[in-house]
Amino acid sequence: MPSSGQPGAVLKGRGATSNQVERFSAWSREPDEAVEFANAAHEHVVQFRTHVTDEIARRIISRNNSPDVPFDRSINPYRGCEHGCIYCFARPTHAYLGLSPGLDFETELYAKRNAAELLRAELTKASYRPAVLALGANTDPYQPIERGLAITRSILEVLEDFNHPVGITTKSALVVRDLDILSRMACKGLVRVFLSVCTLDADLARLLEPRANTPGRRVEAIRRLAEAGVPAGVIVAPIIPALNDYDIERVLEASAQAGAEGAGYVMLRLPLEVRDLFVEWLHAHFPSRAAHVMSLIEQVRDGRHNDANFGSRMRGTGQYAELVRRRFELACRRHGLNLTRRPLDTTQFRRPGAHGPQLNLF
Repeated sequence: MPSSGQPGAVLKGRGATSNQVERFSAWSREPDEAVEFANAAHEHVVQFRTHVTDEIARRIISRNNSPDVPFDRSINPYRGCEHGCIYCFARPTHAYLGLSPGLDFETELYAKRNAAELLRAELTKASYRPAVLALGANTDPYQPIERGLAITRSILEVLEDFNHPVGITTKSALVVRDLDILSRMACKGLVRVFLSVCTLDADLARLLEPRANTPGRRVEAIRRLAEAGVPAGVIVAPIIPALNDYDIERVLEASAQAGAEGAGYVMLRLPLEVRDLFVEWLHAHFPSRAAHVMSLIEQVRDGRHNDANFGSRMRGTGQYAELVRRRFELACRRHGLNLTRRPLDTTQFRRPGAHGPQLNLF
């Protein structure tokens, strides 16, 4: 049974401040006040340690038809994410596992150890047609447990074998571990990497993304990727009104100086359980600013806290959202970002061991 946490309690190294019951549960959980009082009296802190469960996945490529993203297929090597970003829109997916989108999402992780095997089998099928595949569309492929498990690296090895194009999004400098593969793929126009950096303020980042690399290390990862010839970019995400919005221009300037070619941004999204988790976090860390932040969020979400509509869910609407868009575009123009984007090449796709030309498949 998932553990419960006292709402509003700040836990060192964790993003969520509680373990809300997932929305499909027929029961609710409340903290035992006697136990909470005893723990406080003895200065006892409940530890939420990371637990990784092996998952034998049945399929590995997820498909989507969203007009808001530039890909129709993606791979997520892990369920849950130890980075613990309080704003993560993927948190509600843990509810489908009977787990809380709160602390469970960042402590109860699932690793798809057979990912590379499944991917190889999928790409080998005669019916498969290549298109850019996204790594990091849901949870981070380079979260801390990847350092030991190397599932993402094994996926890249398969993609390199097939000359299959891939776009990577991460907030981890661990991506440079795989520069040997990435640089070879970049020579063929098969890879692009975006680092997510929502602020250069290390203290704020530590609260928002407690187990992610510091912003400085992520900017340095952009530099190392660019120096190795790997097309790199930055995503300023999420932009949170009255919290990190002041830092848009600084993030873009630092990333451009490090060698970033492209940039994007996403306005804060608060779907389903993420909304309550974020409000708890906001009151725990910025109580005097909470009402103002939520008021501005309502302004960019047409009076609500979330917008699921294609076309507006990533950017928001209204005057504040328009101001952010203009600031972003002006900063990109000033620093030479998004001038060109080299397309990733699908024509080199091949099935290892096959004989004769294969381009006629497409």
